[in-house]
Amino acid sequence: MNETELLFTSILNCNRLSLYLNKDILLDKAKSSLVSSVLKRRVQGEPLQYILGKTEFMGLEFKVTTDVFIPRPETEILVETVIKQLSAISYKLSAINILDLGTGSGCIAVSLAKLLPDVNVTAIDTSQEALNIAKKNAEINAVADKIKFIQSDLLTAYSLQLTAYDIIVTNPPYIPTRDIETLQAEIRYEPRIALDGGRDGLDFYRRIIDIAVRYLKKGGFVIMEMGFNQKDAIKNIFQNSGYFEIIEFVKDYNNMDRVVIAKKRERKWIN
Repeated sequence: MNETELLFTSILNCNRLSLYLNKDILLDKAKSSLVSSVLKRRVQGEPLQYILGKTEFMGLEFKVTTDVFIPRPETEILVETVIKQLSAISYKLSAINILDLGTGSGCIAVSLAKLLPDVNVTAIDTSQEALNIAKKNAEINAVADKIKFIQSDLLTAYSLQLTAYDIIVTNPPYIPTRDIETLQAEIRYEPRIALDGGRDGLDFYRRIIDIAVRYLKKGGFVIMEMGFNQKDAIKNIFQNSGYFEIIEFVKDYNNMDRVVIAKKRERKWIN
């Protein structure tokens, strides 16, 4: 459905076919007022997903509010990459532990828990409001029993176990601070904490790459989404850490490098 159809089928609580079959029916005052209010919000730039209070990701429904970043189609590539990587290492031999950093709406954690049979997911976010939405989405998609939610600033939670995770997955904030005010109106409705990646957009990559090795099992992977033209800088951060070997860069639907896969090197390090 196009955007207009999504709006009206949601507002009028009908399917697409009924929308057109009943196109000549007059709306009552309450519904007319609701339509007018919703259209005004959209014209002012508010994202459709926030107006509807929901969106679709990986074929699943997710509740969204202004407390969370709206899931993007590009992030589906991140989820697909995790699934593909697990398939390549024959993960079904034992349960896999996945750590999702900055879970937001929970779209990554919930999708992986839903689509993979033998995984345990830990989902972290610094925002309790975001975690509340993520927990709701886990319930909506019937995977609440497979996900542990923790409020924490990245990898600072005491409840996280060292060398416990097979994969750390994350879509961190990667927009340079100076660029945020130049973004289109729709994006500026989203929580700044989910956008602002610091002066050069790479602050979270440095923090995560610096400490992630401590939480990965032997041969574990970090799989990260990244922004436009950040490939070389992120590659340098990984290489300078000395902890990881880059396995692959995965391109998105526009042939842009979107996801990086890095494997923990086999080396001794001091805890």
